[in-house]
Amino acid sequence: MTLKKFIRKQFRKLLNSDFCSNIISGTLCNYTKMVQRHTKWQINGWDNFENSKKDGAVFVAWHGRALMFPSFFKQDRIIAALVSPHRDGQLIAKLLKKTGIHTINGSSNENAAGAAVELMHALQKNASIFIVSDGPRGPRMHLGKSPLYYAQKTGKPIITITYSIANSFIIKKAWDNMMIPVPFSQGILEISQPIYIPKDASPEELEQLRQKIETDFNTKNIEIDKKLGLEPVQPDINSAKRKKYSKRED
Repeated sequence: MTLKKFIRKQFRKLLNSDFCSNIISGTLCNYTKMVQRHTKWQINGWDNFENSKKDGAVFVAWHGRALMFPSFFKQDRIIAALVSPHRDGQLIAKLLKKTGIHTINGSSNENAAGAAVELMHALQKNASIFIVSDGPRGPRMHLGKSPLYYAQKTGKPIITITYSIANSFIIKKAWDNMMIPVPFSQGILEISQPIYIPKDASPEELEQLRQKIETDFNTKNIEIDKKLGLEPVQPDINSAKRKKYSKRED
């Protein structure tokens, strides 16, 4: 093993350690709270957010715009968030726990059934659940079917939630084009109207609803980026097409 590979391996071990992840998650928690406090916000749809407190909702966000959300959720409401069991997901889990949000480990590859049961139970108890629908690996800004499944089975509404902050950094090399927000700027928080999924909707109707929710969500995301003078982050259409094609081949 070369010295370079050895150093890289040791660095990965350090990042995976509880000591390091606790420091990073604590730093992120404090930073996002500071940004939230020191941003001049225009908030659209806050009533939709507050009205869901009693009976719960299925909140949906994009991976590249998930960093700030824990700072908006107050601890007077019960929210369960689905996180990946991998390293990045567990770092996010620690960040969420510091803000009082319960986390459920699961992804399409690991603990999918167990996570689905826990999320369903949370909704049945009138808690809200929080799903980053294009995570953990994309395609970027592509809505999966799971939010519609939970909404249809429980009668709870889907509420999409996104934000943009002027002068922020966009990590273009990252698959999700992650936004790194900066304080002392202007921001827009956009919360959609509740979207109810009919219990008797056919698979074809569900797909039409999925596409409409995804399109409306992405349109709003692009719109608020433009309003704040940012180059809008676009959905990764090519990756979404490749993923859909590969599933047909399987």
